[in-house]
Amino acid sequence: MEEEIFAILIQRGNELFQAPRHLIDFTDNENANNLLNNLEEFPHAFVMGCLLNRLTKARTVVWNIPYLLSEELGGFTFEQLANMEEEAFINRISNLRIHLRLNIMANDSFEAIEIIENEYNGNANNIWNNNPSSALVVYRFLRFPGIKQKIATMATNILARNFKVPFSDHYSIDISVDRHVKRVFKRLKLVRDDADDLEIIYKARAKNPNYPGILDFSIWEIGSNWCFENNPSCEHCYLNQYCDYRNNIA
Repeated sequence: MEEEIFAILIQRGNELFQAPRHLIDFTDNENANNLLNNLEEFPHAFVMGCLLNRLTKARTVVWNIPYLLSEELGGFTFEQLANMEEEAFINRISNLRIHLRLNIMANDSFEAIEIIENEYNGNANNIWNNNPSSALVVYRFLRFPGIKQKIATMATNILARNFKVPFSDHYSIDISVDRHVKRVFKRLKLVRDDADDLEIIYKARAKNPNYPGILDFSIWEIGSNWCFENNPSCEHCYLNQYCDYRNNIA
């Protein structure tokens, strides 16, 4: 039964991977989405959103920050950001007054701009241009302040799956373990109930070694849309026939 479950999840992941590029719905703010999706002109907006993703709620706060900052600055070109003094940059983010951890957000964002300026010739697209290996792109994201494995692989996976950025391989794009992924893996008995993040990562690698992260969105989709922590909508989940959890609460 496990093999059947993974086959369905991988098939769904491949459908999403092969679909044409379309606007990614990062947040409910249409203007913020337009900025984040514009890799051609503002790739640093996407990098900043990824960088801050571990600090607070992604959809309602983090993904909105680049747009809110662009409103504060009257634009969001890389030159504008790179030419700002550190104190002025930090003050601008502080003016947003959207979260208690603004100082960390501001410091990390300023350091990220310096990295893009010094290591990528002022163009964040150079992080993923020219058909690089997935390992190299994950490594480059890990070089940014505060980014760990989960966010580095998430960012690389979004580039590959959603933005259709070509890589020479997908071996190093792991599943990004969050609360939805953990819940679905455990309820489907794909790992032990007490499995840690690393066990889930390696299980995904074992089942789809050429692209472990292809499982990420299909599992996240189930967890965020139907497999809620409380009162799950099991009847809508396409894996409900395989789910012991569903059978136990029925």
